[in-house]
Amino acid sequence: MNVPDILNEIRLPWIRRVANSLARGAGVRENFQEQLERFFDLMVQAIETGDPAWVDPIIHDWSNAPTQSDLRDGEKNISAVLNRMLMLTFELAREDLTEQNAMELMGAVLPVFTFALEKAARYEMETHVAFISKELSGIQKKLERLDRSKSNFISVAAHELRTPLTLIEGYTSMMREISVNGQSSQLNLLIEGVNSGIWRLRSIVDDMIDVSLIDNNLLSLNFQPVWLNQILGLIRNELKDSIANRRQVLDIHTFPGCDQMLFGDPERLYQAFRNIMSNAIKYTPDGGKITVDGRMLPGFEEVTIADTGIGISAEDQETIFAKFGQLGNASLHSSGKTKFKGGGPGLGLPIAKGIVEAHKGAIWVESDGNDEKSCPGSIFHVLLPLRTEPPNEMIAKLFGAEVKSDQK
Repeated sequence: MNVPDILNEIRLPWIRRVANSLARGAGVRENFQEQLERFFDLMVQAIETGDPAWVDPIIHDWSNAPTQSDLRDGEKNISAVLNRMLMLTFELAREDLTEQNAMELMGAVLPVFTFALEKAARYEMETHVAFISKELSGIQKKLERLDRSKSNFISVAAHELRTPLTLIEGYTSMMREISVNGQSSQLNLLIEGVNSGIWRLRSIVDDMIDVSLIDNNLLSLNFQPVWLNQILGLIRNELKDSIANRRQVLDIHTFPGCDQMLFGDPERLYQAFRNIMSNAIKYTPDGGKITVDGRMLPGFEEVTIADTGIGISAEDQETIFAKFGQLGNASLHSSGKTKFKGGGPGLGLPIAKGIVEAHKGAIWVESDGNDEKSCPGSIFHVLLPLRTEPPNEMIAKLFGAEVKSDQK
């Protein structure tokens, strides 16, 4: 008996057995049975012609049939279905056919199932990749919307807070004048406390506005001649009380290029380096040391701020440059901007990053991990381009009239 005749003999029992084994429920089984009849007929065509590609259309249809929930739950694996169909074919051949006919049948159907399994694996991979890509694209859009919402909230909240802050400052100023005239030392003490709170709140509001400007690419720089040693010296004077209170040492080296003039925004660079150095003070235990050093590289000046602090774990070394990034449990932090692990909104390093990148520079951190006992420390690297003349935009702005006249 030839193989087509053998297949014709087992057609009905094969369809019935596979349908009963793989389909659940009478309604599902009836629909699946129609699919099995189509597969069986194509398999016969493949064996008669010697071309297993006859089964390609139905494998393609089956591989693209899973719904989104099936793909998400990992169900409807066509490769597993085909393997089960092959095993059931072996069982049926052993039970209903002679040994010789069973061998002939399996020798004929095996290449067809091998082809079908290879195609199913490829189609399933393509389908899953397309599904995952679509899911990731949707997640990316949601994250972008969330980030825009956060940026919008920061911008609106910061600007809305500025108005009542200005009013409070005005009334506090009037109260101070009244208290001076009335010579009330107790009232003066209360007013100073209010002023301290106002200053802290205004600092947070200003940071929120800066983050909003950076997020929306609206941070403008006022390029002027800058000397890094002067900026670092000013920061040393500002932080000396905090350093003294924490019994720390701030060592600013004289490094190559620190006294070289370059063009940048002095106020913004001051803000960036102050934020980084304040962060070093905050996460370095009392009695620790902060060292500022640097070197010249081709086209760049590199400044390093190293501390003997608690360090930063590998997974947090990117997070700290994100808005509201915090190390450890924020609820366990102390209050104050320079106290050990002092709390804060988590905007200092993101602002520093935005300012450095606006100068076409780069910032990153190195640390061997986070450990409050061994204190492995951290090293922040700031890379700034060595601009020895203003950017082209500034030249055009300053000398636009002369350039135009030359062109005439």
